[in-house]
Amino acid sequence: MEANESRLLIADDEPHNLELLQLFLEQENYRVDTANDGTLAWEKISADPERYDVVLLDRMMPNMSGMEVLQKMKEDARLRRLPVVLQTALSSTEDISAGIEAGAYYYLGKPYERSMLQSVVAAAINDYRQYRELAHDLKHSQRTLGMLDAGEFSFSTLDEAHALAVLLANGCTAGDSIVSGLSELFVNAVEHGNLEISYQEKSRLIEEGRWLAEVERRLTLPDYRDRRVRVVYKKLDTSMTFLITDEGTGFDWNQFMEIDPERGGDSHGRGIALARMISFSTLKYLGAGNQVLATVSLDGS
Repeated sequence: MEANESRLLIADDEPHNLELLQLFLEQENYRVDTANDGTLAWEKISADPERYDVVLLDRMMPNMSGMEVLQKMKEDARLRRLPVVLQTALSSTEDISAGIEAGAYYYLGKPYERSMLQSVVAAAINDYRQYRELAHDLKHSQRTLGMLDAGEFSFSTLDEAHALAVLLANGCTAGDSIVSGLSELFVNAVEHGNLEISYQEKSRLIEEGRWLAEVERRLTLPDYRDRRVRVVYKKLDTSMTFLITDEGTGFDWNQFMEIDPERGGDSHGRGIALARMISFSTLKYLGAGNQVLATVSLDGS
């Protein structure tokens, strides 16, 4: 989805903040709706769940706070995955962590920095677009994998990663919940594992608009072109497991298992934590980090 096709809702009770945010975002060609309190924001969101690509909520608002709006969104299956950017002058780690735990995986501190605002909004829209594309592919594919008890797969490209995520998600009745998590783990195995693109490199490449081009370039280089990501799938009586192994040297996975408030404004870096929180019953990295075991419970536990 291009920026000028994306519609945002900004909710803030301060007129100056609304005007400033609207100005900055409309300069990026986003279509912007506004609300001056939480009650009006909730009315607009719930009236048309497909209307918005991201919602910016002021944490403190009259009638209904941003946190209360966020809670209502997370309780509504139609809105659960709609990304929320929580904006606040409260900048302590505890305050930010509380927002993240409530489901605001994108954070914006006051006073606003234009570049930070644009980076956070672009990341939220991109993540949501990818989720919706995967969910669409899943919805329109046949559930044939339910007959498969075990299988081994391998791939090397991002397109193959997304296609395999859809295929494997078909084997689970909760496929729409796990497809984005599988895709995230597969993409991570390609770019950070086999292609050895570091977190800092990806940040720079995204900022320069060269991330995808660099992935494609490295896939052709002798050092990387023969590397494969291997996936072992097993269906047991009460669970499904996915063992994902890349051919890289590993990475410090511990820092990515939770959403770090200090990286709240980064353009990426939330995927592994979201996969652990939303998609899987358990998620364990093994050894140096070039192998991860994801488990989906089939008995609801």
